[in-house]
Amino acid sequence: MKPIIIISTYPNKNSINKIANELVKDKIIACVNITKISSIYSWQGKIKNTSEYLALFKTTQKNKKSLKEKIKATHPYKVPEIAEINITSINKSYLKWLVESTT
Repeated sequence: MKPIIIISTYPNKNSINKIANELVKDKIIACVNITKISSIYSWQGKIKNTSEYLALFKTTQKNKKSLKEKIKATHPYKVPEIAEINITSINKSYLKWLVESTT
């Protein structure tokens, strides 16, 4: 089973906590790491400096499509970031836990 990480950013902790709990409960993801970050970006012709929450969703290849659809359907941003990182190396015990947590 191939592991992947999906990255997204959220405007506040409440907006990510609700979906993260649902995704873990439904076994779509094994876990999500959430951390507060500072973001600088261009939006509608203006440079923005904001605080956001970065979410690293950890799952398997078979759950990738469901995860991306759920993020898109529930995300508060008009244009959410949904980026995929393919894992080329992972320790076997963590991979075992990841697969067991998402099946």
